[in-house]
Amino acid sequence: MSDKEIYSLDQLPPITSWLTDMDGVLVREHHAIPGAQEFLDTLHELQLPFLVLTNNSIYTARDLSARLENSGLKVPEDHIWTSALATAAFLSQQSPESSAFVIGEAGLTTALHEAGYVMTETDPEYVVLGETRTYDFVAITHAIRLIEKGAKFIATNPDTTGPSEDGTLPATGAVAAMIERATGKKPYFVGKPNSIMLRAGLNKINVHSETTALIGDRMDTDVQAGIEAGLRTFLVMSGSTRESDIATYPYRPYRTQDSIADVIEIVHEHIKAAQSEG
Repeated sequence: MSDKEIYSLDQLPPITSWLTDMDGVLVREHHAIPGAQEFLDTLHELQLPFLVLTNNSIYTARDLSARLENSGLKVPEDHIWTSALATAAFLSQQSPESSAFVIGEAGLTTALHEAGYVMTETDPEYVVLGETRTYDFVAITHAIRLIEKGAKFIATNPDTTGPSEDGTLPATGAVAAMIERATGKKPYFVGKPNSIMLRAGLNKINVHSETTALIGDRMDTDVQAGIEAGLRTFLVMSGSTRESDIATYPYRPYRTQDSIADVIEIVHEHIKAAQSEG
């Protein structure tokens, strides 16, 4: 099934920049997926712009870089793009240097501070909900009351569950649903499958969607976001989506591959094509 093209996008320029999801594509259960480092090394050697994406908003890019290194992967922090960073970028465009009541950890609070936001419990413009390992019912209650008073409700990502060594954990989407039911106010989710996270990433590395591809392991987040951002999407079978799942969705990835290792040859093919065109 490797190198299977789902549909053709003729007349598009070669791919010269890459976005790749992290969990299920580069790492699985804290271990590097075979071929992941070779893929990253290829991008470095060819000096191609790239970002590693994650909906996880708990950690800063520096933290994630260290965690990936512990898994056997070398990814500089400036090549990591999280839903927390995307949320901070979005809010700084919507309302620069404003205020927010934040439920989240260092990844989110650091990103918002660096975007010029003030963290406050009194009359914030926004309530921003992110991932945390210890959701505080008092903080959730305060967020509900602030939203009832008119604060705008933003959440980093819609994922309802997250993995842990002990089993499933409730994630941002599940807590957001509780707040929504209590307030009647729907949150605006910035992370995947919202293509705004990808578009902000493209701006960060200064590349165009026509020459960029996204590698992901999920149809309902990665592929959907990539299609809506105008990217060519590569679905790998090393994560949560199975080949039989593809037909259940009303959209298709550009191509499917067994794993990230199979994409290395594609990177070289497109660079050769770009050089021949140049």
